[in-house]
Amino acid sequence: LPVCEQLRMSSSLVNKDGFFHGKMGIREALKSGHINMSEVDQELRGQVDLFCELTGHLPHHMDGHQHVHVLPGIRDIFAQVLSDFGIKYTRVPMEPGLHDCDWIGQQLMDFYLQVEKDAFNSIDVFRRHGIRWTDIYIGLTTMGENMSVSNIQRVIENAIATKKVKQHLDISCGKKFRSLQGDAILTMELMVHPGYCSFPEEGGCGEGPDEFSMSADRFHELQTLKESKLLKYYEDKNIQLCSFKDL
Repeated sequence: LPVCEQLRMSSSLVNKDGFFHGKMGIREALKSGHINMSEVDQELRGQVDLFCELTGHLPHHMDGHQHVHVLPGIRDIFAQVLSDFGIKYTRVPMEPGLHDCDWIGQQLMDFYLQVEKDAFNSIDVFRRHGIRWTDIYIGLTTMGENMSVSNIQRVIENAIATKKVKQHLDISCGKKFRSLQGDAILTMELMVHPGYCSFPEEGGCGEGPDEFSMSADRFHELQTLKESKLLKYYEDKNIQLCSFKDL
């Protein structure tokens, strides 16, 4: 449900039942030109205000559910709101190696590739507004049942190797930036969804929990992230777990 009460029943952001359009609904409404960007702005500012009211401080990081913050049009409003509030960090969901993951179903892969395209097209917008993000983003390919210690290790190592290759290519093209050699710090966001199975008709965003929330996948992620083998891997690789406020 929208935070702004006046947007709950008669705005472009909600369906006929007064709930947000959802993962695909928002994309369809946006494509058909039915989203009022002034209402997007109003709702985003209302959400930040409520967060501050509840916590006593601004969020250290902000992104959109199902990556809606990188959608055309919305990305511009989103960036302006973050800039106005002084929120420094967001997410740019472009995962190295995504195209090589043949275990992901075609329908989901098509969605991921569109997210990646939208994220790429958001970079210049975010940069113009002084918004930052981590050096590397991962998590699409290790979500739910695809999460395992070995998969997390594989994705991390592949992402770092890809970053180093890109750096080498950029240097050969005359671009200048900090080297990844030695003790340079590289930041990486691992998107996770740890938790417990939701009960039908309880929770969710107004219409109840979705299929993923009611599956065993969230608890599986929780158990995997707590595994001593994974924590030992972090220690051995000198990987420090932190939050956005630490950056």
